[in-house]
Amino acid sequence: MRRICLSVVGLILGCFYGYAQSSGSDYKNLDLKLTETNIITGYYTHTGNHSPITGGIGTQKLTDISNIVNLKFVNWDVFDHKHTLEVEVGLDHHTAASSAYVSKTGASRTGGTRIYPSITYSTENSEKKTESGIGVSFSSEYTYHSYGINAHFTKKSKDDNREFSMQGHLFVDRVKMVEPSELRPVTVVTSASRGDDGNNVPSKGRNTLDATFSLSQVVNQKMQFAVTTDLVAQQGYLGLPFHRVYFNDGSVHIENLSSTRFKFPLGFRFNYFAGDKVILRSYYRYYADSWGVTSHTASLEVPVKITSFVSVSPFYRYYTQTAAHAFAPYETHTASDTYYTSNYDYSAFNANYAGVNFRIAPVKGVFGVKSFSVLELRYGFYEQTTGLKAQNVSLNLRFK
Repeated sequence: MRRICLSVVGLILGCFYGYAQSSGSDYKNLDLKLTETNIITGYYTHTGNHSPITGGIGTQKLTDISNIVNLKFVNWDVFDHKHTLEVEVGLDHHTAASSAYVSKTGASRTGGTRIYPSITYSTENSEKKTESGIGVSFSSEYTYHSYGINAHFTKKSKDDNREFSMQGHLFVDRVKMVEPSELRPVTVVTSASRGDDGNNVPSKGRNTLDATFSLSQVVNQKMQFAVTTDLVAQQGYLGLPFHRVYFNDGSVHIENLSSTRFKFPLGFRFNYFAGDKVILRSYYRYYADSWGVTSHTASLEVPVKITSFVSVSPFYRYYTQTAAHAFAPYETHTASDTYYTSNYDYSAFNANYAGVNFRIAPVKGVFGVKSFSVLELRYGFYEQTTGLKAQNVSLNLRFK
């Protein structure tokens, strides 16, 4: 009920504020005004038989319902600089069957809620063709809390055909050390065995610093491309304390991963406008990290304009990766291993993801409501060679 109410309240707010904006005169106001409202609701589910909580075996059945409300406020100062303030609040609720087995008896909680608000402020100088901004974020759930700060800068060429951007993010996280019931220290057994993490459970930290650099170029009226690279460094406790690992001698341990990790993704995007009604959007990314994982991603999305305001976009993505050095299946690790995990996210696998996006953006507004500018519905099906299968559907409503 809470999730439904959030969507309904957001819908009402979007209609009200959108109407207020559309009924005013079109001028650059010095006061900060709400100009856009986005409401996104999503449903995700997956199944599989390689839960890391039970050592790489057991159910992975999971469902997640998410709601996001994004508000964009804009004004111009006396120097004709554009200022934008974005406020976003997200709320997810998930249920995971394997979470019950944090306790060996299967008595732990299977559901949880995550809330993640963020605020971003940016300013744009149209004369210098620059934009810069800063933001903060927070994410909180049952055993995990994250604090983030970010900054970005963008520079366009004089003819607007080239753009260079860079972004930086710092996340400072805390992970409560809720361990499998049979491996917990005696001091936390009483509270944790009831499926409650308790106030006396210690926590460990992790820090993530990433920098993103992107260069995009318009080649001509039909072609444009972009190159993006990331440099990511992580330090601290990078595993999860309730992930079990069973060794080949039958003993059970807590997942142990290196306390540092470096990631090096490099992506290429190419768009081609094949006439007035069809766009080819292609993407490729190479990834490597210090844990031994390398991957390749290739995707293609083809938006087709059915009418001047209706489009359908089928998409497909292929993904393949190698296994991390620390990964091994159930009862395969040995006592000589320094790092060990049976989390299949770090295994070698191939994956396919396909679906379709449906978009309506009428000039007079969706369903004749002028402030209701865009409606998007997206569905996707995902499958890994590990046996994991997932489906997701999302609805995006935009008001201006």
